[in-house]
Amino acid sequence: MTVPATVGRRPGPATRHRLVALLAVTQTVGYGAMIQAFTVLLTPLSTDLGQSRATVAAAATVSTLTGAIAAVPVGRLLDRAGGRLPMTAGSALGAAAVAGWSQVHSVTGLYLCFAAIGVALALSTYEAAFAVLVVALDPRHRDGAIVAVTMVTGFATSCFYPLVGRLEAHLGWRATLLALAAGLAVIAVPIHLWALPGRQEHVRSLTGNDTSGPGVPYGPPFWLLSFAFVAQTGTVTAFLLMMVTYFRDIGFSPATAATIPLAVGSAQILSRLVLVPLARRYGMTEVTAVAFVVQALGLLALPLAGAGLPATLLCAAAFGAGYGVGVVARPSILADTFGVTRFAGVVAVTAVPMALARAAAPLAGAWVLDWRFPAILGGITLLAAMALVPVAARRDA
Repeated sequence: MTVPATVGRRPGPATRHRLVALLAVTQTVGYGAMIQAFTVLLTPLSTDLGQSRATVAAAATVSTLTGAIAAVPVGRLLDRAGGRLPMTAGSALGAAAVAGWSQVHSVTGLYLCFAAIGVALALSTYEAAFAVLVVALDPRHRDGAIVAVTMVTGFATSCFYPLVGRLEAHLGWRATLLALAAGLAVIAVPIHLWALPGRQEHVRSLTGNDTSGPGVPYGPPFWLLSFAFVAQTGTVTAFLLMMVTYFRDIGFSPATAATIPLAVGSAQILSRLVLVPLARRYGMTEVTAVAFVVQALGLLALPLAGAGLPATLLCAAAFGAGYGVGVVARPSILADTFGVTRFAGVVAVTAVPMALARAAAPLAGAWVLDWRFPAILGGITLLAAMALVPVAARRDA
């Protein structure tokens, strides 16, 4: 099952499709067990531990921060060794951490488990999977592979909410977590161990297929791209968390406010479906800049829409288009700009401020939850789009 990587040669269609399918499976299991489960189990967990929801929810912040700390060394390890060792270790650590989580009786124990989960996520989820795909696949197939993994994972992980809910209702939260830990151990660990390129395959692939772009990785293009994706990530995180509250505050009923996000999800899927053909025709950086402008315009126009449902749905869809493009575009643009040799390390450095933005953006958004909320987010997203323009111009020059 190991992906072959000979000098100057990329995997064939069957191997490529198998790699994408298997990574979609492991990403689904990993995110479902270590991320989605926490959302569903928050209430029974806080009740059993005798703690407030806010205290228990802070475990997610612990996970985010430890993941940010681990990102750079993990990225360097991925650049040196390929994906097999880090992703296998990450899945094993994740299984152990989720099993430990099932046995906690104190907030301290919970936080320790989530510190380990943060490291496990850095080792075994999207950033690591993207690094594997970027090195293993031909640039012509890279974007489609990333889109496929993210779309399958995004849809499949949504199924974990009802699954975890049913398991918790019948087994309790502790047994549910043990079942999820077992799933990680018997599904993700062996797939990562046997299906991913090892160090020798990784080095041969880099030797024969290095496409490093000109210039120093930490020059102006790096900082412009870092700003663009950190800013866009912050606005996306804040809006996703606060949008239902915002819609209720401006006059929509609770049911309608909770339904409007469907426009975001639909536009997100559509934007990813059209992204690859558009990027082949016009360039990934150019298409991403336009998508960010669309997202910015949707946010800036939202206060003008008021409580008008059709206009609000259009604004939400515009936001969803930029949101859908951002996740896929970042690894592709970084690989095109800096090449694959140091790809994981470069992605890891950008992941640190992005993690901090995810942690801080919801707090900042909660302070200004009126018409200024989407307007400020729209302005920041517009700056993110502007930061991509010099990078696109430099590549076209």
